Amino acid sequence: MNVFTRLTRTEIRLFLREPVSAFFSLLFPSILVAILGNIKIFRDPAPELNGLRTIDVYVGIAVALTLAMIGLQVLPMVLATYRERGVLRRVATTPVRPITLLVAQMTASMLIALCSSALAIAVGYLAFDVRLADNFPGFVLAFLLCALGVFAIGLFIAALVPTGKAGNAVGTLLFFPSMFFAGLWTPREFMPDWVRTVGDYTPLGAGERALNDAMNGHLPNWLSSMVLLGYLVVFGFGAARLFRWN
Repeated sequence: MNVFTRLTRTEIRLFLREPVSAFFSLLFPSILVAILGNIKIFRDPAPELNGLRTIDVYVGIAVALTLAMIGLQVLPMVLATYRERGVLRRVATTPVRPITLLVAQMTASMLIALCSSALAIAVGYLAFDVRLADNFPGFVLAFLLCALGVFAIGLFIAALVPTGKAGNAVGTLLFFPSMFFAGLWTPREFMPDWVRTVGDYTPLGAGERALNDAMNGHLPNWLSSMVLLGYLVVFGFGAARLFRWN
């Protein structure tokens, strides 16, 4: 546990030393909420949203955006860069097991995502009167399921790619379609039914739907929960099996 705690703290410190990654992961989702909230039409109730405002929906999308940036872009790039520079090979000479390093990396990413999401929610609540989740335990559950599912994919990418640039490239290729199905460019409620159905089986689409359920006072629906657990089990197991120091 002492080794795990030290690894987690070290990963957080190293993350904060990278200004670009820290800015986009920690601050960009909140800036996006602030920009969209200042657009008047986004503050008007929309019939397609059952009387909610577009900005009400975008706070949940901003949370999904945070998880996507950290899980699909930052996480694989960091671990693949460690492998590329020989850091993992040096760690392999210590008693630290691969699973300990992977869990520490995921925990650090989770804490960073939690801070970023809390900031985006606070901006929406304080600046634009976006209500907090009606089902707070359900929101926490949805957040954890989405984070674990997305981070497992990031660890799987990191287990396969040889370099940091390759990790970032693969993560970016997955980032844009994933965020499309999460509603970043067009909220899911405005999408055709078949597009929403496809999105329900993607990690960020399922995650955004689960978060939205909690915002409206419900527990995450069973389909989204099973999809996210499936991503966690399949890609988490794959990452643990395929991860190599070299």
